[in-house]
Amino acid sequence: MTTKGVFESFLSFFRPMTCRLSTQRLLTPCPVEGLNMSECSKIRCCPFRIGHDEQCYMPVRDDVQLAIRVILLTGGGFLSLGFFPIVCCAVLQRSPCINPLRKISKKVQKAVREKRAHDERIHKEEIRHLLD
Repeated sequence: MTTKGVFESFLSFFRPMTCRLSTQRLLTPCPVEGLNMSECSKIRCCPFRIGHDEQCYMPVRDDVQLAIRVILLTGGGFLSLGFFPIVCCAVLQRSPCINPLRKISKKVQKAVREKRAHDERIHKEEIRHLLD
C-alpha cells in the first residue's frame, strides 16, 4: 500500500459517493463527453440513460451512507472504550505480579513441602511393610 492509496481509501470512506439520482440534487456532467457506458464507469462517472440518449454525470455525495458510517464508527469506538477497562481488569486480576492475593505465601509453600515429604515417607514404609 502506498501513502496515496491509504489517503484515497480514507477519503472514500468519509466521502461516499453514489450514482443514485435524487430530485433535490443537480446533476453535473462529466468533463469528458461522448463516452459509452463502460468508458464512463472507468473514469468514475455515473452512466445515465434518458430514452436513447446516454450521458455521463459526476457522482453525488451520499449523505445517508456517510451518516451510517459515522454512527457505526462512533458506536464501535464507544463500545471498545467500554470493554477496554473490563478486559484490562480481568487480565491484570489473574496476574500474580499485580494481584498480591494470587501469590503463594512462603509459609504455605513450606507446609506443602513438609506434607509431601511426610506422605512420601509413610508411603515408602507401607510398601516396605507389604513387601516383607
